[in-house]
Amino acid sequence: MLIKKAQDLKYSDITPKGLYLNRRKFLAEAAIAGGALIAGRSLWNLISPSQRVLANTKLDVATKSPFSTKENQNSYKDATHYNNYYEFGSDKGDPARNSGNFRTSPWSVSVEGEIEKPRTFSIEEIMKLAPLEERIYRHRCVEAWSIVVPWIGFSFSALINEVKPTSKAKFVAFQTLYDKQQMPWARGTGIDFPYLEGLRLDEAMHPLTMLTVGMYGETLPNQNGAPVRLTIPWKYGFKSIKSLVKIRFVKSQPETAWNNSAPSEYGFYSNVNPNHDHPRWSQARERRLGEFLMRPTLMFNGYGDQVAGLYNGMDLNKNY
Repeated sequence: MLIKKAQDLKYSDITPKGLYLNRRKFLAEAAIAGGALIAGRSLWNLISPSQRVLANTKLDVATKSPFSTKENQNSYKDATHYNNYYEFGSDKGDPARNSGNFRTSPWSVSVEGEIEKPRTFSIEEIMKLAPLEERIYRHRCVEAWSIVVPWIGFSFSALINEVKPTSKAKFVAFQTLYDKQQMPWARGTGIDFPYLEGLRLDEAMHPLTMLTVGMYGETLPNQNGAPVRLTIPWKYGFKSIKSLVKIRFVKSQPETAWNNSAPSEYGFYSNVNPNHDHPRWSQARERRLGEFLMRPTLMFNGYGDQVAGLYNGMDLNKNY
């Protein structure tokens, strides 16, 4: 028997747990119903590779990462039912409610700009760039709540090394998918789409910057940025862009969605900084999901030993 590892799997090879458990029941009911056209359509939805079944598929994780925090993890429900993904609505529960039919296969990410090897990666090619590892990261959101999540992926530098930036590349610009038909809830949320983000090249190269394809031992749920996203633990959560479709290496600082929307409130760097308050609330304390009491916010979200050197000599109140 040939056993495939996660790095060898195509998303079309995957049968999700729910589909597997319900297939026999459906087949029996379809046979009883006897409606050939209706049953045929439903059967096709069940036995063909679905475009919304990437969640709940186990991943073969090669290693536990030394970057992981030893803090207690939040539950899967916490991480998947209280989060921001404005394309599916602005309430924290909207992404889980509204993203169930989001199509994440087939999927590709275009990489272009100031690089020697422009190319388009399929999600299967992305998953083969480097061994998958689990990293338990803490995250701090700008609204003063925090969470600890076990992500699965690898350092974004693995992709950067594949495309070889030229000496002109100083920043990396990121763009998420925006499909008005699949994401009608985005209208009226206060920001322009598609969602844009950016990093300095040295920030993107830092080993903590993670290209993420899973969480809690499985592929990403739709509401958490399936099938591929960034995870940047020393910055506020909105910097960790979801559902990537385009990456550009550029000469100048790129536009970002929240900086465009409210530049006095959301800066380009968006490093977790308890000494720089949001204009409408303090950033000095945070509440971990599931806890009642608040705790002090840590500079760079507690990752200062690893990343503070990136900002030597910078005024972090000016460069917020």
